[in-house]
Amino acid sequence: MLKYSHQFSNDVVNFVNVLGKALSSSILIIRVTANVFVHFANENNKVMCSKDMPVGRQIKKSSISQMVMIQMLKNGMQPVQKSAVDFFFLQILGEGCFSTVYRAREVSSGKEFALKVLNKDLIRRHDKVVSVMREKDVMTSLTYLHGGHPYFVSLYCTFQDPTRLYFAMTYAKNGDLLTYLHRLGSFDEDVTLFYSAELVCAIDILHKCGIIHRDLKPENILLGENWHIMLSDFGTAKFVDSEKDETDTKSALQEEHYRSRSTFVGTAQYLSPEVLVDGEVGPSCDYWALGAIIFQMVSGLPPFRAINDYHTFQKIQKLDYNFPEGFPDLSKDLVRKFLVSDPNKRLGSEETGGSEAVRSHPYFATVDWDNLITKTPPPFKPYLPASCGEPAFHSDYHFPDDIEPGLDDAAVTRLLGLSLKDFCSPSQNKGNLETEEPELAGLREKKLNIQRKEHKYHRFVEGNLIIKSGLLDKKKGLFARRRMFLLTEGPHIFYVDPISMELKGKIPFCRKLRVEAKNFRTFFVHTPSRTYYLFDPERNALEWCKAIEALREQYLNELPEESDCLDTKNTKRR
Repeated sequence: MLKYSHQFSNDVVNFVNVLGKALSSSILIIRVTANVFVHFANENNKVMCSKDMPVGRQIKKSSISQMVMIQMLKNGMQPVQKSAVDFFFLQILGEGCFSTVYRAREVSSGKEFALKVLNKDLIRRHDKVVSVMREKDVMTSLTYLHGGHPYFVSLYCTFQDPTRLYFAMTYAKNGDLLTYLHRLGSFDEDVTLFYSAELVCAIDILHKCGIIHRDLKPENILLGENWHIMLSDFGTAKFVDSEKDETDTKSALQEEHYRSRSTFVGTAQYLSPEVLVDGEVGPSCDYWALGAIIFQMVSGLPPFRAINDYHTFQKIQKLDYNFPEGFPDLSKDLVRKFLVSDPNKRLGSEETGGSEAVRSHPYFATVDWDNLITKTPPPFKPYLPASCGEPAFHSDYHFPDDIEPGLDDAAVTRLLGLSLKDFCSPSQNKGNLETEEPELAGLREKKLNIQRKEHKYHRFVEGNLIIKSGLLDKKKGLFARRRMFLLTEGPHIFYVDPISMELKGKIPFCRKLRVEAKNFRTFFVHTPSRTYYLFDPERNALEWCKAIEALREQYLNELPEESDCLDTKNTKRR
């Protein structure tokens, strides 16, 4: 039988008071020895689909702690004490203005949790007491009053010390959706459909529990051990029947994108128009966010992008976005119906038929809603969608420990299914792959002097000799940017905007870097942190692959391990 822990205070006021008074005593925790509610399970103990779930009671926020207390006592729970010494702190998962999330292991059980540690003084100074209370209440409601559901992060326990509050929650072993969007650029059709459908179910269940998330975004969509989604970060969520405090809500939502690090950025691109004006923020705001997320999963970028948040807000209010070439028709129709300025006319709103109207959209025609949560999710793989006359490219590439290095003629022939003699041609790009012996150091210096005087991109390569250079299209989903790529000794791969003459970043070299030719013009560069999709209009993809692989082999013993292979891309613009 599952065991849970949960803290409850005598009332909400007491919990707020501990933030100001920083009480030294630990908060009482209740050990659950029986399941609480079974809103999400039927008589056969099978997880129910959201469309079969009864609509949850509308629970007043002020009564949550009392209801949890009564229900837990009815189910034979025993009081226990928890403190920070009951956990091993293993890894920082993310960091915000007033909190840090750790991967932690409970000493007694060996179970791993995401342990959110909040600084009491910062909570008070940043006026975040309401937000902290809201997050606790929402997770308490979902975990205990509604029995918990795999689509949501569960609250295991909370406790405090004189300076900090602690929330122990479900640990999402596989990170978040944003990580894979950054790593792969965009998702293939199967992955996009599956996770879009799971988000529809999760939003529907959340709304039936009387809760609006209001801040859905890829970094708040976690991936559990079985790769199914878990919604998290309920600090700006709202109980449908609670007293409205729209000013507090909008302030909290609009301040989220100022968080300092890691997974806590980017809210502005997913906010609905009603959050930015004086309109009421209702359940359909979650479907707006879903539309923006689907757009990004398909195309590689969110629909509303600008140089700063102010201009992003302007684009959202004006509904100023465009579909890139190659965006599938059914996906386009679905996104258009989600990204509607009037929340009452937005697909998923009560006026348009609610969640049933969403499920009935042709895009979801093949989804088995009843068994979605028991299905094995499709794997995340490198994928470049079809665009500009080029076909779609999939990749089964991974990083096995026993792979042999090299890109010899046999490997190239296997990759393309062609004979080398049919396509080898002289390179139109500068440079060669001469191996320089010590006695040729003078020749290298001579080449470097010529490069300083004649090569317009020399200033970007940190004094290294350029081995190969050329204009390539750096693709991300359905979007592409032309960049000057510079392969240099070191080894390094720099890429520069040829119009603004601005260094945009470097592809990090490491021992596990691999290249994969897809045809004469398209090739992938795989690193442990992400895959780069490159297109050579001069049809020299194979020469780029050979040059990169040869340089990697030359410096193999000097290259960093995987953990040091970090992308140094400009994070603002690519």
